[in-house]
Amino acid sequence: MRAILRRLECRQILPLSLAAAWEFFSRPENLATITPPDLGFTVTSPLPERMYAGMIVTYTVSPFGLVRIPWVTEITQVREPEFFVDEQRSGPYRFWHHQHHFRKADGGIEMTDLIHYRLPYGLPGDLAAGALVERRLASIFAYRRRKLAELFDAPVKGG
Repeated sequence: MRAILRRLECRQILPLSLAAAWEFFSRPENLATITPPDLGFTVTSPLPERMYAGMIVTYTVSPFGLVRIPWVTEITQVREPEFFVDEQRSGPYRFWHHQHHFRKADGGIEMTDLIHYRLPYGLPGDLAAGALVERRLASIFAYRRRKLAELFDAPVKGG
């Protein structure tokens, strides 16, 4: 039995130009800056100065503080300064597709994260851990929203 394809969408207005937003988000080292420390996020591969389509990044995470899980993602699409997409190649999910969109908006830019994911182990895995993973992802992106608001002196709103 197949697990549910889940969706998470987060939006945030940042007081930046498209160029400034792209400058920040296209630099792979900035991902660690906006990731919660309790996730145990550690990059294990060399990082280029800028991301590019076809770029592979390896890292480990400890999403629930117990075991370090290796994760490999690929940047599959890049359209500067509008969007980029990362997809899991191996890791904790059965499927992971994360779109990062940027567009001009009143007060700066609107950043949208759109994630589609499926948990491993089919329907039993989804029933056992679906709600837990959903809450954990929501908390990771809530942290990211707060951290970006702090970094760019923006209100903490969005969803």
